[in-house]
Amino acid sequence: MAFSSSSGATRTSLAEINITPLVDVVLVLLVIFMITEPVLQSGIEVNVPKTRTVKQITEQRMVVTIDRDQQIFLNDQPINIHDLAAKLHASGGDPAHKSIYLRSDERVPFGAFATVMDAVKQAGITNVSIVTQPLDTKGIAGNRGD
Repeated sequence: MAFSSSSGATRTSLAEINITPLVDVVLVLLVIFMITEPVLQSGIEVNVPKTRTVKQITEQRMVVTIDRDQQIFLNDQPINIHDLAAKLHASGGDPAHKSIYLRSDERVPFGAFATVMDAVKQAGITNVSIVTQPLDTKGIAGNRGD
């Protein structure tokens, strides 16, 4: 497309792409990915059982998780049950002084839970903390008529 200037000369238009909107879109996408990435890595969704006594987690330990499909994870990484004992043993340190957290979905059969516990014991780890959720005491008090 041609334009004429005030002096009457014909000039052609500049065929440059305006990259400002492109940069804006890329920055918005970058912010969205930065916000959602930690949410995607938050771990495996497990409905742990609810108990009256719950101890607050105060230290960083290895976590073994059994999800509702009976898949096993070691620190959010899927692992075969046959490799679990070797992986726990190979993680370094004295197994007798190691401690782990064990999370299990409340719908997991006891047999699957016992198999994982056996693998942990084969690794020589005796200090196992089972992760639970606090029981909703408000709902209990309401049911008793308090």
